[in-house]
Amino acid sequence: MMDFRETVSVSVDALRANKLRAVLTSIGVIIGSASLVLVVTVALTSRKFVISQIEGVGSNLVWAEMVSPADRAQPLNFEISVEDMAAVKAGIPEVAEVAGIREFPSTVVVNGRTRPVGLIGVTSGYQAIRRLLVLRGRFFDDADMETRSKVCLVTEKLARVIFGAENPVDRQMRMGEMTFTVIGVFRERTETFGQSEIQDESVLIPFTLMKYYTGTEVVRTLNVQAARAEDVPLVQRQVLMLLRSRHPAGADYRVQTLASILDAAKNISLALTIVLLIVASIALLISGIGIMNIMLVTVTERTREIGIRKAIGARRQEILYQFLLESFFISGGGAVVGILIGLAIPVAIQPFLPGNMRVPISELSVIVAFVVSCSTGLLFGYLPANKAAKLMPVDSLRYE
Repeated sequence: MMDFRETVSVSVDALRANKLRAVLTSIGVIIGSASLVLVVTVALTSRKFVISQIEGVGSNLVWAEMVSPADRAQPLNFEISVEDMAAVKAGIPEVAEVAGIREFPSTVVVNGRTRPVGLIGVTSGYQAIRRLLVLRGRFFDDADMETRSKVCLVTEKLARVIFGAENPVDRQMRMGEMTFTVIGVFRERTETFGQSEIQDESVLIPFTLMKYYTGTEVVRTLNVQAARAEDVPLVQRQVLMLLRSRHPAGADYRVQTLASILDAAKNISLALTIVLLIVASIALLISGIGIMNIMLVTVTERTREIGIRKAIGARRQEILYQFLLESFFISGGGAVVGILIGLAIPVAIQPFLPGNMRVPISELSVIVAFVVSCSTGLLFGYLPANKAAKLMPVDSLRYE
């Protein structure tokens, strides 16, 4: 124990005598360990963000559409119907909610001028599936659907365009030949950047009113919500089988899920993580070579010191441990500083992140960064330490 304490003391004294050299040598380790922590943090944050965005569009969502060739019109009995929607809800136990939509381009009169809007007929389960946020007023109830009430909800942007700063609820707006009463203002929970049926200037109306505009009561998109995430593939297959069984043999349907989007996002996140890990590994490799280079120079400079220590009784093992400890202190100190930097950066940028987005910190990444950094120092420090330990006392004392 006494010999080990003396070895530690000698190693610390040697580093104190060359503070600037030790700090400059540890910079590579600082960069590498900070990079390791940040890589894991970025990977976890991106994964969490992507999942939250997808869940914001619709949790456990499956949607079905009829495949319509561009060169010919499909028969009416090929179209998805309200009865199909009811059959999916009643016939598939794993389904939690269903909703149908039908889109139609229309116009609204604003200050004497006609403005195009997207008219979307929806059923009562649409809000629950798409997780829409009603900012003012309310969503449709069963009475609105059954009595074909001429009521509507408008997007946040359209409400500002038409009504300005005034409260749009209970105001009148004319679309085509019909006048509607606004009962609510809504927005999507997650920004889809125009990739969903809801655009900046969209109007929701009860699905039962769409027949007045289109002449038919068919569902263009059937949205289905599975009860659990693991039920999504099963629900996807069952919905396709049910639609095919209820329609003529020539009818074709496309049933999709968000799994492909999630898989693509995961692949992108994995590729980014691998690239960043390579960068961090290169930084650690360079730092390890730097440590080995500096320690070799140190051994050469301290040859006489090594000879004196051996001459007064220091064993080969003590000399080996002395230089290994110096490498460990350089790499370990750099690892601690790098980890602190890697943890401080996410904390510093947290206030600038959008919404309720949080940056998770992985305890495992901190442990891995410290262990890898210290191992790098010991690995590259072993060659100089071994060289120092093998020096003969007589030759060392003669060295100038």
